[in-house]
Amino acid sequence: MNTALAPDILKDLPKDGVLLQYQKNWIADNSDVKIADKSRRVGLTWAESADDALTAASANGDDVFYIGYNQDMTREFIDSCAFWARYYSLAASEVEEFIFKDKTEEGEKDIKAFRIDFASGYKILALSSRPSNLRGKQGIVVIDEAAFHEDLQGLIKAAIALLMWGGKVRIISTHFGVENPFNELIEDVRKGKFPYSIHRITLDDALADGLYKRICLVLQHKKPDIQWSPANEEAWRTKLITSYGDHADEELFCIPSKGSGIYFTGALIESCMEDGIPVFRWRGKDQFDQEPDDVRQTVCQAWLDDNIGPALKALDPALVHYFGEDFARDIDLTVIKPAARLHNLTLRVPFIVELANMPFRQQEQILFYIVDRLPNFRGGALDARGNGQYLAEVAMQRYGKNRIEQIMLTRQFYQDNMPKYKVRFEDKTIILPKDADVLDDHRVVRLEKGVPVISDTRRASGEGGKRHGDAAVAGMLLVYAAENSTSGPIEYETVSIRSTEHRGSDDSGRKDHDRSLNLGKGAY
Repeated sequence: MNTALAPDILKDLPKDGVLLQYQKNWIADNSDVKIADKSRRVGLTWAESADDALTAASANGDDVFYIGYNQDMTREFIDSCAFWARYYSLAASEVEEFIFKDKTEEGEKDIKAFRIDFASGYKILALSSRPSNLRGKQGIVVIDEAAFHEDLQGLIKAAIALLMWGGKVRIISTHFGVENPFNELIEDVRKGKFPYSIHRITLDDALADGLYKRICLVLQHKKPDIQWSPANEEAWRTKLITSYGDHADEELFCIPSKGSGIYFTGALIESCMEDGIPVFRWRGKDQFDQEPDDVRQTVCQAWLDDNIGPALKALDPALVHYFGEDFARDIDLTVIKPAARLHNLTLRVPFIVELANMPFRQQEQILFYIVDRLPNFRGGALDARGNGQYLAEVAMQRYGKNRIEQIMLTRQFYQDNMPKYKVRFEDKTIILPKDADVLDDHRVVRLEKGVPVISDTRRASGEGGKRHGDAAVAGMLLVYAAENSTSGPIEYETVSIRSTEHRGSDDSGRKDHDRSLNLGKGAY
């Protein structure tokens, strides 16, 4: 979106109304390093040029070094900066063309370069993409269409060096393959390896913020009959997608090519599995939910004391503990996955609990039994979708909102957190039971449109009934709890079960039930 060629089109817009919301969000982000993972032609570079012109013109500003991968885009960027200088009435020189001596292994080469000088004493300078050209410079580095640079990794390394003295780095690009360094950088950031900011702007994101309306405004001087309407926008979108054909996902929707398939390899998961860690599975018999309260409570308590109790007693009381829980009632499994944080920060899962066809009250009974006995319990994250909302809420009420996260599992949550779970396996900082069904749960995580999710069309049958990636989801939530918990050790006394359950008038079995769940006092 280059309106630099038609400045009169925007003259009647207020100064803060020229940019669309996603462009304003980009400019407002003052992170040291920020990345634009974007569709083609949505105007991110144009917005960046506005920010750069204002920065270079400010008395408290900085030099800006723009690096494109070809001369045409470099000239377009400089022209955009000149447009903004005029639009905002900034004191700046005209665009200057000069010959830049580019030092290569073959010797010096004459490269046409461009610059704009501002009265502030700062400048915008367009450089070639050789990393060595950033040596000795200080300011803001803009790497445009990063995926298409020959040595992106070297370029970013050189640019990051400018951060030491207050510089900043802006990396803007569409995708160019799943194995491209640009996509690998984004994956590393999502895994938490780098503290960078990511802005993902698909075609649909841009349209929602008014891109097509702006296109109509800009093109009306050429095509007076062009008018915005919902129908015209949808027709334009369809035509654009059709024109890109098989490349539409990559070019318009931020999905790198060859970017679908298995997210976790079997070898990766198995490398973090350990023999001897139990998986406790319990499927409620048919009509178990129709048994009287006291019968269900007694049966459940016996199962807990016989199976989970000894495993809990074996936990190291000196270690901090967390848990993640994926909820199900009828079709899939509820999976509760606790973990101890070892001294080397590895998360070791001491056991997993899998429940099928289990009534709500007994799921509550089991969860509370476990969490009440986790030494130094610091945080848990629960699936709060649908029926899971009840258990997540009562857990929050029992243990406090500073220790319990109620999670709605959206695509955005998967995109933000499944990579952080995966990096635990890559770094060998998580230990799971060596179990075939737990392994299979991880292998049903797929990359779909660039997001690691568990597809509704992929189910695996395992021990205990239908599975739906439940152990993988519980693991993701476990890691989320461990990495986001802000609570410290506190004195904790359980809440009476009376405060978390709705009861009828029948008092039968109440005393036994309260006695079995009110577990007394402990230091957590």
